[in-house]
Amino acid sequence: MSLRALLLDVDGTLADTESHGHRPAYNQAFRSLGLRFRWNSRLYRKLLALPGGRERLTYYLRHYQPELGAQADAARHDEAAWVDRVHQLKSRYFRAFVRKGKVPLRPGVARLIAEAKSAGVKVALVSNASHDSLNAVLNHAMPGLAEQVDLIVSGADVAAKKPSPDPYLHAMNQLDLKPWQCVALEDSAMGLQAATSAGICTIITRNENTLDDDFSKARLVLDGLGEPEAPVSVIRGTLEGGWLTLADVEAMLAPPVRSRAA
Repeated sequence: MSLRALLLDVDGTLADTESHGHRPAYNQAFRSLGLRFRWNSRLYRKLLALPGGRERLTYYLRHYQPELGAQADAARHDEAAWVDRVHQLKSRYFRAFVRKGKVPLRPGVARLIAEAKSAGVKVALVSNASHDSLNAVLNHAMPGLAEQVDLIVSGADVAAKKPSPDPYLHAMNQLDLKPWQCVALEDSAMGLQAATSAGICTIITRNENTLDDDFSKARLVLDGLGEPEAPVSVIRGTLEGGWLTLADVEAMLAPPVRSRAA
């Protein structure tokens, strides 16, 4: 098998963490701090263009200038510290939501990972999220599958988060693999840019937050991974069956690009 590693994004790809976990956790954090504003789905989709939670909070403060009430003085005195405090609170709520089973895996994820491991293909999670958030998903949304993950790359492991290729370059370096030996699974234009900039063939499984993203550089665009009893819709590209299999993933691989000198 020419495929050596399956590199999976987490938020929105493995699970609908944004809709069922992160956004509700932000709003719970705002509520607990006595803040009156909430992030609705439309606003949150815009904020997802930013690479991480602290970046989204900072952008929201500066560009939307929400009423902060009793929190205003603290935010003005040290914006970074206040943002960090809110983000830490949000992260605690997110982990609680995951522990309570409110953030299940998307259909087909467990099946595809199991197929990869049975075939000797390595599985890596490549995400902008923190290690704490990733561990929560692994331990609670993926019971029984956590031990099948060979590598975790978080936003804290690299100098620049997605859309920079750094997370994927780091993953390949750790696995000692080349781009033509890997396929990435992503759900957003940001993730697609990161993977393709690293030279990796990418399959998109879009969700409600990424319906309008530009996926023209993806090899295949689906609305999920699918299961035999729950087939997927193909948005772009070709899929023989009604669900994505490991054989389908390997078929996406392009041959290695060789220099003329070789």
